[in-house]
Amino acid sequence: MAFQKIFVALDGSQLSELVFRQSLDLAQSNQAELMLFHCLPVSLGEAILPIPVELGMYPELVQETYDSQQHRHDDQQAMAIAFLKKYQDQALQAHVKASYQCAEGEAGTHICQIAKNWGADLIIVGRRGMAALAEILLGSISNHVMHHAHCSVLVIHN
Repeated sequence: MAFQKIFVALDGSQLSELVFRQSLDLAQSNQAELMLFHCLPVSLGEAILPIPVELGMYPELVQETYDSQQHRHDDQQAMAIAFLKKYQDQALQAHVKASYQCAEGEAGTHICQIAKNWGADLIIVGRRGMAALAEILLGSISNHVMHHAHCSVLVIHN
């Protein structure tokens, strides 16, 4: 089976390098296109409800806190894009067409939805191999993708 559009989920861990190398090799052998993807966690600023000034908080302090959070979010997004761009450049040097996308929120859900919208015929994700209890409590992105993807999924183990 030949794959034409390979969606690659990269999380910034040491495993990302192995996931990318495997994806690049597969793309080269199939003359496929890569979509490199990274998902940022939901930012703290969106998770916190606005604090009413009536509770005694100084408006300047509240604004400063939100401004600081926005600055941190912007920095994280810039770092994620630079991370993806580095891998895109490596793919292009290897004569593999590659694009990238960054999203924010629930990684497993975004991976499945964006891969489907892009028309991927293969999703490649890494799996760190958490202990069973940790996986039950924290969830597993690779497990979510395997059970909800519209196409084939290749899981690269640590």
